[in-house]
Amino acid sequence: MPQFSFVKSASGALVPFAADSQDYVSKLKVGAVVSADIKQVRNPKFHRKFFSLLNLGFQYWEPKGGAISPADKALVSGFAKWVAHHTGHEDTLQELANQYLDDAAKKRAGNISAVKSFEAFRAWATIEADFYVSFLMPDGSIRREPKSISFAKMDEAEFSELYSAVLNVLWNYILYRTFPDQQSAENAAAQLLEYAA
Repeated sequence: MPQFSFVKSASGALVPFAADSQDYVSKLKVGAVVSADIKQVRNPKFHRKFFSLLNLGFQYWEPKGGAISPADKALVSGFAKWVAHHTGHEDTLQELANQYLDDAAKKRAGNISAVKSFEAFRAWATIEADFYVSFLMPDGSIRREPKSISFAKMDEAEFSELYSAVLNVLWNYILYRTFPDQQSAENAAAQLLEYAA
């Protein structure tokens, strides 16, 4: 179903905002009744500000590791602690667990040709910010996919929450190394936005 944009005029009437909307309205007969689900569109400047923030985080992110997931590390370390609890020698077992994880990471990394991807980065940041949908897979695992941030799927209030949450994620994982505070990081993102304009 096509989507058209309208803007409220001073007289209170909704006036077509874009050419496709104008074309649609011009084809209607006078007195024709149309039905629509009306939503107020998010601020497009805020949308661009969000992507500028993501671009800033992406520029400062240096990929490293990744062959061993945090869940893998937690499982192996937890097992080493459990064995140590029953047998002693916790330091030795933890060292062996770390060596095992290092060896496994090297083997896995040899089979992986990872590429730095903005789309994957955006999805990661959105999921880490807790804006995702979970799917149960046939093997029993749970797959998380980022929520859509399209104008039609996310209103201004939810998008504002997403922006704040993603800023916190990028700050906690990446930007704190470069900027003295979150406001400085946001200012740098705003400068990127100005350069792009």
